[in-house]
Amino acid sequence: MKTTFSKSILILAIAGISFTLSSCFGDLNRSPYYGLNTETVYSDPANYINVLAKLYAGLAITGNQGPAGQADISGIDEGFSGYVRVLWNLQELPTDEAVCAWADPGIPELHQMDWNSENSFVTAMYYRIYYQIPLCNEFIRQSKLSEMQNRGFSQADIDRITIYQTEARFLRALSYYHALDLFGNVPFIDENDLPGSSFPTQISRADLFNYVESELLAVENDLIDAKQNEYGRADKAAAWMVLAKLYLNAEVYNGVAHYTEAVTYSKKVIDAGYTLQPKYTDLFLTDNNLSNEIIFPVTSDGLNTQTYGGTTFLVHAPVGGKMKPADFGINGGWAGYRTTAAFTAKFGVQDSVSAYGDTLDSRNLFFIEGQKNQIAAIKTFADGYAIAKWKNLSSAGVKGSDAQGNFVDTDFPMFRLADAYLMYAEAVKRGGGGDEGTATGYINALRERAYVNSSANITSSDLTLDLILDERARELYWEGTRRTDLIRYGRFTTNSYLWPWKGGVAEGTSVADFRNIYPIPNADIVANTNLTQNFGY
Repeated sequence: MKTTFSKSILILAIAGISFTLSSCFGDLNRSPYYGLNTETVYSDPANYINVLAKLYAGLAITGNQGPAGQADISGIDEGFSGYVRVLWNLQELPTDEAVCAWADPGIPELHQMDWNSENSFVTAMYYRIYYQIPLCNEFIRQSKLSEMQNRGFSQADIDRITIYQTEARFLRALSYYHALDLFGNVPFIDENDLPGSSFPTQISRADLFNYVESELLAVENDLIDAKQNEYGRADKAAAWMVLAKLYLNAEVYNGVAHYTEAVTYSKKVIDAGYTLQPKYTDLFLTDNNLSNEIIFPVTSDGLNTQTYGGTTFLVHAPVGGKMKPADFGINGGWAGYRTTAAFTAKFGVQDSVSAYGDTLDSRNLFFIEGQKNQIAAIKTFADGYAIAKWKNLSSAGVKGSDAQGNFVDTDFPMFRLADAYLMYAEAVKRGGGGDEGTATGYINALRERAYVNSSANITSSDLTLDLILDERARELYWEGTRRTDLIRYGRFTTNSYLWPWKGGVAEGTSVADFRNIYPIPNADIVANTNLTQNFGY
C-alpha cells in the first residue's frame, strides 16, 4: 500500500463526506451535505484537509462506500461512473484507439458516433463534472479570509487553508476545462452563487475559456512550487499543464490562436525539473508514484480507494482471450476493449495476424495471440488487437496490495512530461515561436526512450504536424487525449481521416461536425429553461 495524501486522507473523506447529484434541477446551486452540519465541519480548521481530500477523491472514487454503494451520482451503474472512467470513454471510444465488445447502454453509441442527449456515459461525465464544481465552490466559499477571520482561526491556520483554497480553485478550473472541451456551452456557477438561489445560467464556450484561463492565471503563483507539494496534490506545474492544453486548443474553443502562450506554458513545465521515466512501461505500473515524469496523477490504492473505475477499469477491461490475468496482477479480465487497425498501423502493423509491426518501439504493447488486426464484429473480443499497457504489477513484478486481485494500485497520470514535450513541439510548428531544434530534441528524447537508442531520431526538417500527431498517438494512447487531438487537427468528424467502424460503418465514414462536442443531458434542458441545447442534438 502506498501512503500518499490521496491514499491516506481519502479514507477520512470517504467516511465523512457525502453528496449525491442526479440532475441539475437546481442542484448545481446546492450546498454539499457532509454527514454533519456544514457550519460544524468548517468551524474546525483541522477539518479543511479532509474536505480538500474529498475534492481530490472525486477524481478517483465513485461514492462513499467503495467499491459500490452510496454513489456520488445516479442514473448509471456506479462502476461505470468514475471521473477517469467516463472521461476516458468519451475521449477514446469515439476514436481510432478503442472499441468495446460490451453492449451496455451508451457504449456502442460512442464508438458508432451516434450518441444522443440521453446517452448514459455522456450524462455521467456531465454530472460528474457538476458534482465536482459545487463541492469546490462550497470549499472556496467557506475558506474565504473573512469567513476564517470570523471563526477566529489563527494566522497559521489561515495561511494553510488559503493554500488549500488555491488547490480547490485549480480543481474547479480543471473540471470546467473538461466541461469546455467536452460540452462547450454549459451551466455556470461559482462561489458567489449561493446554494438554492436560482437555476444556473449558461456560459458560452468562449466566455468559459476566458474564465478557466483567468482562474488558472490567478492561482498560478499561489500554488505550491512544482514538485514541492505532497504527491497527488496540485502544484504550479499542474496549472501550467492545463493552461498549455487550453492555449493549444484555443482555436477550437474560441476561434483565436494562442500558440505563443502554449509554447510559454509547456516550456514552464519542461523547465520545472521533471525528467522522463527511463522505461516507458514503468509509467503504467503500481509504483509509478515514484516517477519523476508524472506531474498530476489521479491516485489509486487497491485497499483504500476501491472502485471499478480509474485504473482498475483500465487494467481489467482490456484483458481477455488468451491473455493471462496473472500477467497483469489481477484475478480476471473483463474482455472488452481493444484497438483498431488504423491505430496499430501507427506502429507499422500489417493485416497479418502475426504482425507485431515495429517491435523495436517499446511503446508497441499489442497483444496479438488469438487476436485479429481487423475487426469484423465489434462484439467479438478476438477482433482487434488487445492492449497490454496498464498493469497491477510493480516494476519488480510484485502484485498490487489487494490480495484478491480485484482492485488496482496503479495511478492514472493525467498529466506527464512527455505531453508537455509534444505540446511544445506542436505549438512551435503552428507558429507559436519557440525553437524548432529544441522541439525536435523533445521528440527525439521520446523516441530514444522508446527505442533505447537514437536509431529512430528525426531532424528538424522531418518535424511536421502530421508526424507530431502520430507521435502523440504512439506516446499517449489510452491516456484520454485522442478525441481532443483529432478535433484540433480537423480529423475527428471529417472524411480526411477514417478508421474501422468510425460512424458505425466497417470501413469508416464521416459524421456531422456537431459531434465535435457532446450534448447537454436532456433532463437538464427540460428542468432549466436557462439552458439551450448544443446544435444538432
